[in-house]
Amino acid sequence: MDLGGRTVLVTGGGSGIGRACAVAFAAAGATVHVVDIDAAAAKDVAASIGGHAHVADLADALTVEGLPAEVDVLVNNAGLQHVAPIHEFPADRFTRIQQVMVTAPFLLLRRVLPHMYDRGWGRIVNISSVHGLRASPYKSAYVAAKHALEGLSKVAALEGAPHGVTSNCVNPGYVRTPLVEGQIQEQAAAHGISADAVLDEVLLARSPLKRLIEPDEVAAAALWLCGPHTGFVTGTSLPLDGGWTAG
Repeated sequence: MDLGGRTVLVTGGGSGIGRACAVAFAAAGATVHVVDIDAAAAKDVAASIGGHAHVADLADALTVEGLPAEVDVLVNNAGLQHVAPIHEFPADRFTRIQQVMVTAPFLLLRRVLPHMYDRGWGRIVNISSVHGLRASPYKSAYVAAKHALEGLSKVAALEGAPHGVTSNCVNPGYVRTPLVEGQIQEQAAAHGISADAVLDEVLLARSPLKRLIEPDEVAAAALWLCGPHTGFVTGTSLPLDGGWTAG
C-alpha cells in the first residue's frame, strides 16, 4: 500500500481505533492529521508518526469548521458512549453523542468533498459498529448515531461515485479500546461480577468468536478500503464482528 502524496484526517485519533488508523496510514506514506479532544494524546500520536495534531471538541460546529479541508481520506472515528434505559437517558447526553458521531461527520464531509471532487479521488471511511447494523438495550444514543452514520455514508457513496469518491463503513464488534474497557469495569461494578464474566457473558454473548477485536485489525480494514483494488467498493458496511450479524 502506497499512499504517498495523500492527506488523511482521522477523528478521535488520540487513542484506540483512531490511533491505530493514524499509525497505519502514516506507515503507508500518507500525511496524517490527528484530531482529538485530548490535546496531549493528539500531540503524542502526531509526533510519533510525523503528522499534525488538532485539538477539537467535535460537538462544537465552529471548531469542526476550522479543521483542514484539503483531505484525500477522511476517517470518521470519534465516538463516545453512555449506557442507560431510554426513560432515564439524559437528553443532553443524547444530543452530544449525535453531535460528535453524526453532525461532525456531516460537517467534515461538507468541508472535504469539494477537494476530493476536484482531484477526482477520495476515500471516506466511517468507523461504524455492529451497532450500526444491530441494536442493544440501554444504548439508544449510540445505536441511533451509528445507524445515522450508516445512512450518511450511503448517501455520500451515491453522490461521490461520479467524482471518484468512495464511502464505506467498517463495523467492528467490541474492540479493545479505552471506551470498551471502561464499559467492562462499569458493568462489572453494576452487576457484581468479574471483568472476565462481563466479557464472556455480556459483551461477547452474541459473538461466535469469543475475543475482543484489536484496534490494528480495524485499522487494517480501513486502510484496505483506500487501496488500489477497492475502487468499486462503495456504499457498503464491512462487519468485523466475529460472526455476530450472521446469526
